[in-house]
Parts: sequence; structure tokens; C-alpha cells
Amino acid sequence: MTTPSRPTDDPTGSRPGDPVGDPSDRRAGGPLAGLRVLVPRPSAGTSPAVVALGAAGAQAVVVPLIETVLPEDPTDLDDTLLALGAGWYSWLVLTSAAAVPVLVDRAVDVDAPLEELVRRTGTRVAAVGPGTARALREAGLRVDLVPPTGSTAALLVEALLRVTAAEPALPDGPGRVLFPRGDLASATLADGLRARGWEVDDVVAYRTVAAAPPSAEVVADWREGRIDAALLTSASTVRELAAHLGTPPAGTLLVCIGPSTAAEARRLGLPVAAVAAEQTMQGLVTALGTALATARHDSAPDTPAPSSEEPV
Repeated sequence: MTTPSRPTDDPTGSRPGDPVGDPSDRRAGGPLAGLRVLVPRPSAGTSPAVVALGAAGAQAVVVPLIETVLPEDPTDLDDTLLALGAGWYSWLVLTSAAAVPVLVDRAVDVDAPLEELVRRTGTRVAAVGPGTARALREAGLRVDLVPPTGSTAALLVEALLRVTAAEPALPDGPGRVLFPRGDLASATLADGLRARGWEVDDVVAYRTVAAAPPSAEVVADWREGRIDAALLTSASTVRELAAHLGTPPAGTLLVCIGPSTAAEARRLGLPVAAVAAEQTMQGLVTALGTALATARHDSAPDTPAPSSEEPV
């Protein structure tokens, strides 16, 4: 039986807080050239955030502030995966990419590879946004539905309702949904579908817990302004950043992946420089570039307009 291991952005074994990637891979003339950017929630393997930052010329400073672990008792999760393999569900619905590696590991332990469970039963797969969809595709699954206008649970509910409204009515109602989620996920999706007559098996696939505190070097770099920005990917990363690093010095840019993350940052008194228009790591990096350009423009000294007076 496998358990989630602590994820790392750098498969070469660098320590948390070390710069990630070969400096020669960074674009010297990129829009973020010279910036050191805190990435507080690494993912397994090569992080899209690290790749996107490097392509823009920045240096990623990977500092895990949270990590995901299995539920204390994974029996309910295992039972739903067995039911998935038996064709019990019409839809597998995910609102977090963090659930994907857990499902992949547990599916093999209890029955068969996750992609096989889905394929052999014809279960359709829905993802809340492009980041979650990418994680599913990388795990070998076909993604049938992603909301076209945004990455929120409410929009995913609307998208599911639209798709099924155009199909022949099922004899037992809209069908049953498997919704594996984190322990901190909101009830928006499950409640929204149940209110429209859907049956939802809402099961905790992973727990979010605090990682080890950042090193003294990282704390000093943060407080003394040697880290130029941070990418915040969830409310839990915001809370851990506030607890361990505190309010950033003036000039440090905090960029949030979505409105709920930004709301938590503001609730804790953290200044939000930008919110990503697209809830992906590339969207975060793009938003950081926009925020940086705005900050540089606002701090530039005013240039006196040329005089129109003729010399006397």
C-alpha cells in the first residue's frame, strides 16, 4: 500500500529554498529577468510554475509551505474507487489537481490503474480548470468537460447541468457523481449538484497539512526583500505564508491564482498585487509580469514635458 510522499519540484534532490533549475535555462531578457520568486506549493516532478518562471527569466525559490497526505482512514476512498471500477458512477469530478496522484496510487492498490477503471466503465471525467485537466491527462485520462468561462466549482456545476440537460433523461435521474476532494474543499460543488437532484459521493482523498517551517535563510531573504514575489495557489498556502514568513516588505509582489485565494490574503492583511485571469501556473506567471510592469511604471519618476516656450 502506498502513501503520498512529500512532493518536490526538483527531481535532482535540491533542498527547499534552493534556486531551482540551471541558470542558463532562464531567459536573460525575459519579462521577469532577475526576479527571485517564491513557489510555496511544489508539485511532484517538474513544476509548471518553475518551468514558466524560467521561461520568463525568473529564478524560482521552492519553499513547500503545505503538503498533502492520505486521510487517516482511507477506507471510504478505497470503497469509492472499487465502485468506480464497477460502473457505479456517471461522472468523476475533480476540483483540485492534488487529488490526481492520490487517486492514481490508490486505484492501483485496490483494483487497477485509474485510467482503466474509467475507460472500462465509460465514466466521464470533469475538471474544474485547465490545471486539473492537465494533471488528469498526464495520468492517462480523457477529460470530457472543463468549464469554458472560468475555474470555479460553481461554474463546473453549471457546465455539468448544461451538458446533461442536452442528453436523454436517465431512468434514475441525472446519475451519480464521484467527487474526491481535499479535506479543506468547499461544499459548493456537492451542494450545487444535490440541489438539482444529483447523487454525489463526496469523499476526502487527501488532507492538507503544514510542511516543515522554512529555513532561517529563506525567512531572512523574505524579510529583507531578497525575494521579489510569491505565487499563491490556495488559501492554505496563504495562511502558512502569513504564519511563517509574515507580511512582505514593500515592493514584494503577491500574486494569487484566483478570487478565493486573494480574499484569504486580504483577510490576513497581505497586499495582493494581482489575481490570475486563468487559474493555471502559466496564468499566475503572466499575472506577475503584468503586476511587475505596473509597479515599475508607478515607481518611475515623472519626466518633465518639453517646454514649448521659445528662448528669449
